Amino acid sequence: MTRKLVWTEPALDDLIGILIYIAQDNPKAAEKTVQKIEKIAQNLAAFATGRAGRILGTYEKPIPGLPYILAYELADARGEQRVNILHVIHTARNWPPGSWPSDHQ
Repeated sequence: MTRKLVWTEPALDDLIGILIYIAQDNPKAAEKTVQKIEKIAQNLAAFATGRAGRILGTYEKPIPGLPYILAYELADARGEQRVNILHVIHTARNWPPGSWPSDHQ
């Protein structure tokens, strides 16, 4: 079953931040990193594999070979199943259970 993939505004902000940060030193690596993150997100639309998230009702999918986690939720909007990408989070961030990482770490 393929679900609709939806990137939330915070997730897109995270993705753009990753791209900008890595591109300062290596634009090609930045592009490859974002492409890999997008591919894993696309795979979630076809087959949602992930562990229970630290926030109730969410899931987490580690990105193989990269230090990032996709935080997502499964939703049903008007009979259409969706995967909503909520955040892209670096694994080094302080991310306590029950809340998203703060922007000031």
